[in-house]
Amino acid sequence: MKRLARLIIPMLTLLAPALGAAQLRDSSPAEQALDAEAFQGMDQAISERLPDVQAAVVLLRGRVVYAYHRDGQPDTLHDAQSVAKSALSALVGIALAEGRLASLDQPVLALMPEWTPLNADPRAAAITLRHLLTMTAGFAIDDPTGTAAPGRPQDAWARPLGSAPGQRFAYDNALVPVLAALLEKATGMPLADYARRELVAPLAMQEPSYRRGLHLRTEDMARLGQLFLQKGAWNGRALVPESYVMAATQPQTAGGPPASMPYGYLWWVLPTEAPRRTFMASGYGGQTIWVHPPLDLVIATSATASVESQRRGQAVQLLRTRLFAAAQKRYATVER
Repeated sequence: MKRLARLIIPMLTLLAPALGAAQLRDSSPAEQALDAEAFQGMDQAISERLPDVQAAVVLLRGRVVYAYHRDGQPDTLHDAQSVAKSALSALVGIALAEGRLASLDQPVLALMPEWTPLNADPRAAAITLRHLLTMTAGFAIDDPTGTAAPGRPQDAWARPLGSAPGQRFAYDNALVPVLAALLEKATGMPLADYARRELVAPLAMQEPSYRRGLHLRTEDMARLGQLFLQKGAWNGRALVPESYVMAATQPQTAGGPPASMPYGYLWWVLPTEAPRRTFMASGYGGQTIWVHPPLDLVIATSATASVESQRRGQAVQLLRTRLFAAAQKRYATVER
């Protein structure tokens, strides 16, 4: 039986992209005409006025209504920067559903007892998965630019604490390798293999690159946003528990820099008043997944990851103005 499973599981992994591809609806000629009208002139505006923006994909009601790729190649992998945090959040939710993680209140040292000698501060024993997801672990770091190097998980755990766990938000890139190490320990496999099985294949994503950080197609960033818009469901299957998705995309802390807005579980949450708030994944330089439930809308952008791009903010400017306005116009013509 085990030998049969070893043969079948890889076959299912290969078939999964074909099975998942139907999740994003195809467009009829009539829909495409309305899309073109709503986003008329967008390509030229981006090409000529926003040189930092490399790609943009807009999903409306589960369908691609607009896509721009500066190099003309939809399959180009872009440096996702801290958008990777939100993808990691999805994997934590999946591991919880599978029982590989006991709960978000499980202490880190319950999973990694070998780390106990690395930090003599007794408060380290109280750090839980929830503290890592909400960036409230308490380590003595405050990185308002979001540019600190992540480093090794053991080194991250050995750092001094500046506050009690859960007391304050402090953006901390070093918590990412800590979470990754915990997932690898809990799942018994490399993080890339777990991501391939639980996210990449079911969502029909192109295989990412993990060299010097996560690199994704812009459409695949949008697919991740669509998964969370759909409360964790994909093709009728609950990939991520709905309860986890709803908690991940609601304020768990007041947050702070670099995005200066409330924070969920590795997702930023806009301070809006609505039955379900707008939420986003945000990466340095303009890498963004923006999810707006009132319009059933997902916008993903990829941009040059540089100090200048971060300063200019062209991708965010495009998202909040032209792309959102065009999506609103298109939404007004959608048959409900």
